[in-house]
Amino acid sequence: MPVEQGTVPVWRKRTTAAQWTLWGGWFALAILFVYSWQVMTKDTIWAFVMDAPEQAADLGSRMFPPRWSYMERLWWPLWDTLNIATLGTMLGILIAVPVAFAAARNTTPSLYFVRPAALFIIVASRSINSLIWALLLVAIIGPGILAGIVAIGLRSIGFVAKLLYEAIEEIDEGQVEAVAATGASRAQVIDYAIVPQVLPAFFGISVFRWDINIRESTILGLVGAGGIGLQLQASLNTLAWPQVTLIFVVILGTVVVSEWVSAKVREAIT
Repeated sequence: MPVEQGTVPVWRKRTTAAQWTLWGGWFALAILFVYSWQVMTKDTIWAFVMDAPEQAADLGSRMFPPRWSYMERLWWPLWDTLNIATLGTMLGILIAVPVAFAAARNTTPSLYFVRPAALFIIVASRSINSLIWALLLVAIIGPGILAGIVAIGLRSIGFVAKLLYEAIEEIDEGQVEAVAATGASRAQVIDYAIVPQVLPAFFGISVFRWDINIRESTILGLVGAGGIGLQLQASLNTLAWPQVTLIFVVILGTVVVSEWVSAKVREAIT
């Protein structure tokens, strides 16, 4: 065990208690691993596992080549997917901005009431996956892209608000004090001293979240929330594997393009 003395590390032998503690920790970790493995595999049918390579090869042969003629039926669902991601991101941002200002210590109206409520909203939003939100919303407002938009929006609130309120708390307080010293109101201090400092971070966070939402919106159709996921679900139900392959290609292409756009926008901002 190295012990720093000046600039030269000096190695010292562990004490007996430290050695036994280390071995005890490794032994406990091994027991935990064995127990976890048993829990994960207790319902596994190993005959299926052994047959998996053959089944995968058979499925792969059914999936190629993609059915390119099916592309004409994917343009509109793809457009719906982009709308779900974009409008859902906008909805999430509209709600996340005031929540972020309410959660930040240096801008919240109350550290004991408003801030805990804002933090609860952030945690609740981040704790529930967009697919779960979509399941709930499809049951409440019915299937369609509206459920997908709201699901993406609710999921985005926590992500955007958390990163934004952390950016607000890290601003240069000297600028805030300088503006406040001119006799500016609280709203003017936020407008002229805080917003300009967090604006680059805000744009970067928003674009990054939109990029994530493109990915998430592609699967919301699996639960009836619109988009290209509906076509994927229909193709899976009918075992139309060449169509599934084409949908995968379209999703991959969409994600790659959104990643490129997101990177370019963030690069321009910074």
